[in-house]
This record gives sequence, structure tokens and C-alpha cells, in this order.
Amino acid sequence: MIRQIQEDTYRHKGLRRKLIEEIRKKGITDEKVLAAIEAIPRHYFLDPAFDKIAYEDRAFPIGSGQTISQPYTVAYQTELLQVKRLDKVLEIGTGSVYQSSVLAEMGAQVYTIERQKQLYDKNLKEYPFKSKYKKIKFFYGDGYEGLPTFAPFDKILITAAAPFIPDALVDQLKPNGILVLPLGNDEVQTMTRITKLPNGELQTETFSDFIFVPMLSGKAK
Repeated sequence: MIRQIQEDTYRHKGLRRKLIEEIRKKGITDEKVLAAIEAIPRHYFLDPAFDKIAYEDRAFPIGSGQTISQPYTVAYQTELLQVKRLDKVLEIGTGSVYQSSVLAEMGAQVYTIERQKQLYDKNLKEYPFKSKYKKIKFFYGDGYEGLPTFAPFDKILITAAAPFIPDALVDQLKPNGILVLPLGNDEVQTMTRITKLPNGELQTETFSDFIFVPMLSGKAK
């Protein structure tokens, strides 16, 4: 049974405003990112049991061993991605579709891959009831392979801990394109931004440490 969309009440909107102030104090400065997060009803992407705590700045389980990232992490990655309107963005790890929706709110054309079949099927059924966005295209597949048929992309975002930088994804970046990923196979990963220069060389920048679920290869049934 498809879960019907919940209300977005004044209470929810007030909690989002408080959340925005919290992540702003943590160092997020891009007002476009903050505005997008304030516009997206995060409780739509969680089980109704989480309604009262949906706007706490922390991750929650969404099934299939996956989580919806904490809003600060979503804001941090999105800020590093430097999203511009009409950017063609590939997201690796659809999860709850919350991060995808933030990107779409900023005007990006979002292509998102999920390897967990249960989550992929759930998103296809429920997403139309959760969001106004038609810019998001869903794919079931292996994130390490990307989407060569739809390449090249202006930006690529990996939302799971990658043990290395996948060559296939670098190949699918446009010149001057940006790839953001939590890099490392230890318990803690380093947020990394890769810029593909016009000559094909890669410029690497490292930022803060985070903890993500691991990025796995193949497709899960």
C-alpha cells in the first residue's frame, strides 16, 4: 500500500527554520543550499513514526541497511558540489530521495542510482506522492558503473563511503566537472572534492571527516 503524503504544517516549517539556523551555526554559508533544505519537508521521506524528531540534525534508518543522512551532511556535500541551475547531476545512492530532492530544489536535473531493489521499487511507487519534482530520473544499478548512456555530467555526488575514486565516474564528468564523495574504507571517511580540469587532470581537495554506510558494487535484489 502506498503511503499517502503527510501534511506540511506550521510546526514542521518552524522546525525546519530552527534546523537551518543550527546547520548555519555549524558552518554552512551557501544560502541557496540552506533555502533548498528549508523548502523540503524532510518528514515526507521518513516513516510517520519519526514525525516528531524528523528535523533533528541526525541520520535515521530507512530500511535495507540504509539511512537518510543528517541534514548537516546533506548541506555540506551539496555546498561542496557548487550546484548551478540546470546542472546535470548524477547521484550515487538514492536512499530516501531526500538528497535528490534538495538538488532538484536548486534547479538541477538529477539522475540517481540505487542498488537496493527494495528501496528503488519503493521510491518509484511513493515518490510522486511526496514531491512536486519531475526533474529526478531513477535508475536501478551499480553506482560504480554510473550511467554512461546519459553522460557526461556537470556534477557527480556519491552518498556512500567509497574506498577509491571510481574511474568510470571520472570518465563521465564533463571538463571542469565536480565529483564529491566521502573517501576511505575505514570507519571514518574524508569528504573529498575532485575537479576534472580541461586537460583531463584531476584536482583533489580534502575537507572534514564523516561516517557513511559503505558503497557496495553490483545490484542487490
